[in-house]
Amino acid sequence: MDNADLEDILDTVRSLVRDRVVPREAEIDETDEMPAGLREEAARMGLFGFAIPEEYGGLGLSMSQEVRLVMELGYTTPAFRSMFGTNNGIAGHVLLEGGTREQKKQFLPRLAAGEWTASFALTEEEAGSDPAGLATSVTADGDEWVISGLKRFITNAPVADVFMVFARHADGPAAGKISVLMVEAGRPGVTVGPKDGKMGQQGAWTSEVRFDEARVPAGALIGTPGEGYLTAMRCLAHGRLHIAAVCVGLAQRALDETVAYALGRKQGGHVIADYQLIQGLIADSQTDVLAGRALVVSAAADFDSGADRRLGPSCAKYFCSEMVGRVADRAVQVHGGVGYMRGVTVERIYRDARLFRIYEGTSQIQQLVIAKQALRAAAPSR
Repeated sequence: MDNADLEDILDTVRSLVRDRVVPREAEIDETDEMPAGLREEAARMGLFGFAIPEEYGGLGLSMSQEVRLVMELGYTTPAFRSMFGTNNGIAGHVLLEGGTREQKKQFLPRLAAGEWTASFALTEEEAGSDPAGLATSVTADGDEWVISGLKRFITNAPVADVFMVFARHADGPAAGKISVLMVEAGRPGVTVGPKDGKMGQQGAWTSEVRFDEARVPAGALIGTPGEGYLTAMRCLAHGRLHIAAVCVGLAQRALDETVAYALGRKQGGHVIADYQLIQGLIADSQTDVLAGRALVVSAAADFDSGADRRLGPSCAKYFCSEMVGRVADRAVQVHGGVGYMRGVTVERIYRDARLFRIYEGTSQIQQLVIAKQALRAAAPSR
């Protein structure tokens, strides 16, 4: 996609976010539901497939183009982006990274059109950021696979049409290794639990998903048996850079709310923006936002070139998820008591931002990845 087309898309998305979604943020937060009309608008604009190649019905954005788009989407409630984020991100990329040519041709157009909502079913009680403890099992039975296990905190599970399920082989040549299988919702043996009650990110639904000897055809296996772990890691690298861009967009929103409030709120006969301690908080947040934006843009360029698809995404996700928390905290501080009240934008942002340091790999997991990569670069034999 050329720059002119991208700029048109960015302008259109910016208008959608600020004119249609922002005015309904309080409603989404209160009802814990995304209005159907917004979903339809997103689908018409191609947002369910912006990261899916054009040959499969998507917009085919590069990583550098995608992060610019996602920064615009991040400016509003994270629930809006989450509605189609898994199709473009960790769930859709299971097919892009591990699927056969036939699987891509058959299933990616349904994701790109918003006909299907996909979920990435990896997390379990003892397997979250580190899938080494994954217990969900898969066994072969004739020309079918049989899956049993319990997944938790699965984004979009209550509305998902299909799950990308990671399971460990209980027998056969790939015994002990992890594969990923595509399981349609509604199959016998697939049970989706009630949506979780969360601190923030209302309207972005998560829930448990149980597989009780759920049977799927042999063709449901994505890629080669036993290579699911590598597929997951590649999907998560893309997802971490994507989430970093979301954090930049939300931090920009928190900063804009901070500046607007400081210019309008008076204390002691002056707007509080005149006070140097308030200016210091604004300066710190402005610096954080620009630093996060620059890091994401740089990491995306390296991702596109193939120069780095591991260290940069983890650095970006780690820094930006921590950064948006700092910016949100300062926003509440500048608002004072008003910022602690429900219904005030920065209070919601404060709650919404906290999750980014946990999912797609916690900050602590990112620290381990970053340190290992830095040490390996200095001492390749490690």
